[in-house]
Amino acid sequence: MKNEKNIRILLGDDHSLLREGITSILQNEKDLFIVGEAENGVELVDKYFKLKPDIVITDITMPKMSGTDASKKIKRKEPEAKILFLSMHEGEEYIYYTYKAGGSGLVNKNIIKGELIFAIRKVLNGEFYFGPDIDSNILGKIIESYSSDYNYLKNKYNLDISEREVDVLHLIGDGLSSTEIADKLGVGKRTIDTHRINLMQKLNLKNLPALIRFAVNFNQEFKDKPTH
Repeated sequence: MKNEKNIRILLGDDHSLLREGITSILQNEKDLFIVGEAENGVELVDKYFKLKPDIVITDITMPKMSGTDASKKIKRKEPEAKILFLSMHEGEEYIYYTYKAGGSGLVNKNIIKGELIFAIRKVLNGEFYFGPDIDSNILGKIIESYSSDYNYLKNKYNLDISEREVDVLHLIGDGLSSTEIADKLGVGKRTIDTHRINLMQKLNLKNLPALIRFAVNFNQEFKDKPTH
C-alpha cells in the first residue's frame, strides 16, 4: 500500500460517541480520512455506493440492517470492497460470522489505537486481520470448523437450509433465547423468530420444545461425529 494516497473511510455505527472516538484515533494519520458516517445498515449500503470509499469500518449490530447483512449486500455488487468489522465481543464464532459476511477483519471496540490503525492498513493491503493471534492457518481452521456443520446437516437430512439457519439452530441448542441469538448475530429478534419457524417447517417439527430438543441433540451429534 502506498502511504501517499489519501485513504477514504466510511464509518458505520449507531453510537455517535463511538464514531467520534474513531475519528479522534485517526485524526493524526495524515493519509486516513473519514468521508462519511452511517447510523444504520441501510444507510451504510447507500453511502457506500454513493461515496465509493477505500474501506468500510462498521459495527456488527446496527438498526434497520445489521453490519453483516449490509456487508453482504455491498459485496454482492462490489466483491473487491474492503470491510473491517467492530464488535464488543470476541471469539471464533464472531470471526466466522464476519468472514462469511465478506469481512476482511474484526477488531474489538476496546482495542488500543495502534491496533486499529494496524488492522486498517492490513485490510487495505488485501490481507486479513482478526486479531494478533489469528494467522492464516488458524483462520482456515476456524472457518472449516464452523462451516462444515452446514454441509453435515444439509446432507444428512437432505434439507434446503441456509448457513444462517444452521447458526441459529446451534445457538438454540446452546440454550439461547431469540433475543440473545439476535444480539449475537447482529439482527432483530423478529428475524430470529422467523428462522425458528422456518426450521420447524423444514425439520417437520410441530412446536418449539421439539425444535429445542432437536437442536440440543444436533449439537451433541455434530460434536461427536466421526472426523474421517
